[in-house]
Amino acid sequence: MKGTRFYLFIILVVAMAGCDLIRMKQEKAALEEARKAVARVHTSYLYEDELVGITPVGTSATDSIARVTTYINSWIRKQLVIYEATKNIDINEAEVERKVLDYRYSLIGYEYQNYYIRKNLQDSVSDQEIEDYYKARLDNFVLKQNIIRGTYIKVPKEAPRTKHIKDLIFSKKEKDLAELRSYCLSFSAVYHLADSSWIEFDKLVVNSPLAEIPNKVQFLRSYNYYETSDNNFLYYLKIDAYKISDNISPLEFVRKDIKNIILNKRKVELARKLEDDVYENAAKRKDFEIYR
Repeated sequence: MKGTRFYLFIILVVAMAGCDLIRMKQEKAALEEARKAVARVHTSYLYEDELVGITPVGTSATDSIARVTTYINSWIRKQLVIYEATKNIDINEAEVERKVLDYRYSLIGYEYQNYYIRKNLQDSVSDQEIEDYYKARLDNFVLKQNIIRGTYIKVPKEAPRTKHIKDLIFSKKEKDLAELRSYCLSFSAVYHLADSSWIEFDKLVVNSPLAEIPNKVQFLRSYNYYETSDNNFLYYLKIDAYKISDNISPLEFVRKDIKNIILNKRKVELARKLEDDVYENAAKRKDFEIYR
């Protein structure tokens, strides 16, 4: 008798489970029926609500139709390829799911990560921080090119008052420096006026006879001023300071790079903190479990 009651209980449980499964399938079918399908490939459907967001607000009706049509055609092609692939090759569904999760994270997780970083990033970097980073890692800032501080001017041969350019370059008077700047703005093809910034020598003199100098290191060591010309232009170069490749870079030359490095390190730390905080808070709330 007990055995009979047990089997009846099992049958009842199975029947109830079957009813639940049937109800779930019916609910899913009803939900899908309520959605308006816009395309089908075999047993896969694309629904109207899945097209939301394809066209930005304000897009004209013509452009909207074109965007949606393009998306639908693309969806059909992709679904057809997926269908053919599942017929002809063995698909590791677990691996596909892992890749889908990674891709979903790259779309949603990274978006939130970037939002969190923008909201919390302290983007000011002090001169002291930059100097400390530089001094602690001097070997990371070995020059790969020759650099100079100075003045470089390229002017057409027919430009006026070219004989006066050298005097203006060497003058320390504020009015002469202002005149030189005005002259360069009016007549020069290329110019770089002396300031505290360093610049790569090869980039400075590109497309000039100076670019063809065979031994640039010897040139920099031998001249603090140089003039030359070609068929169309006159070239003036005054070198206030120089650094040869394979030597340690001046701090000013790499200041911007160091600032970016420090900011990127902060971004990495914030991204790690976000993941740790989300995980720890979820663990406290028992939002997840690991079954062994």
